Amino acid sequence: MRIRSWIAALAVSAFFAPQGLDAQEFGIQLYSLRNQFEKDVEGSLKQIRDWGITYIEGGGTYGYSQEEFLGLLGKYRLKTISVGASYEELRDNPESLVEKARAFGAEYVMCAWIPHQNEFDLTEALAAIDVFNKAGKLLKEAGLTLAYHPHGYEFSAHEEGTLFDIMARNARDFAFEMDVYWVFHGGADPLELLNRYPDKFVLYHLKDMAHGVKGNTSGHEDVETNVVLGTGQIDIAALVKRGAELGIRYMFIEDESSSVVEQVPQSLEFLRGL
Repeated sequence: MRIRSWIAALAVSAFFAPQGLDAQEFGIQLYSLRNQFEKDVEGSLKQIRDWGITYIEGGGTYGYSQEEFLGLLGKYRLKTISVGASYEELRDNPESLVEKARAFGAEYVMCAWIPHQNEFDLTEALAAIDVFNKAGKLLKEAGLTLAYHPHGYEFSAHEEGTLFDIMARNARDFAFEMDVYWVFHGGADPLELLNRYPDKFVLYHLKDMAHGVKGNTSGHEDVETNVVLGTGQIDIAALVKRGAELGIRYMFIEDESSSVVEQVPQSLEFLRGL
C-alpha cells in the first residue's frame, strides 16, 4: 500500500516537474475549505483547480484512504508542497512525518501551533526550539524542511525583543512559515520581520485583516476578519514583492472566513495583477 502511494505521489510530481520551476507560485492552504470538504471532498478539490490553483498545503485525506486521496489530487492535478504536523508528532514520532511527506510528494513539513497554558512563555519557547531542532534535523537528513508557523503569541515581549526573536536566533535545523495576518495580529511588522530575518522564512500564508481589528498575543481572532487580499490593513503587495526577492516561492492563500468561496477568486485576481 505504501509503495503504491509513493508511486501515485511521484506521478503527480512528474506532471508538474517541467513547468515554471523558477516562478512565483500562489497556492492555497486546504484549511480554507474545511467546511466545504465536510460536504464534498472531490468537489472542493475540483473548485481549487477551477480557480487555476495547482499548489496546495494540506496533508489530510478527509475520510479517504491515502491512496484514494492521492488519486484525487492526481485527477485534479494538485501538487502538495507542504504537509501539516502536530507538535506532538514532531516531538514523539518525527519518523512518521518523513513517510507522510514522501507519500504526498511534499517538500515541507509545517507545524502551526505549540501547546501552551495561558500566556506562551520562555519555558515553552525553549522546549519548542529543542523539539523543532531535533525533528528538523531528522527531516533535513531526509531532504525535507521543517517550517514553524507562528500564531502571534510568540511576539510577547521578552528582555530586549520577543519570544519569537529567541526562537529565530536558535533555529538551527528548522525554518518558519510566515502567516502575515498572525504576525501583524501579534503586534509585529511582517515586512520588518522579513528584513530582520531574511533567511529564516521559507513559506507564506497570505491573509489580510479587516480594517478596525486590533490584534493581541492570544493567537485567536474571529475568522470573519479575514478579508480579500489587498482590501485590509496589511500591505500584501509589499510582502509578496519582498518575499519574491528573498526567494520565497510558495505563497498559500489562507482564508478562514465563511465567504472563502467568494473571496478566493478576488484574492487571486489581486495577486495575479501585482
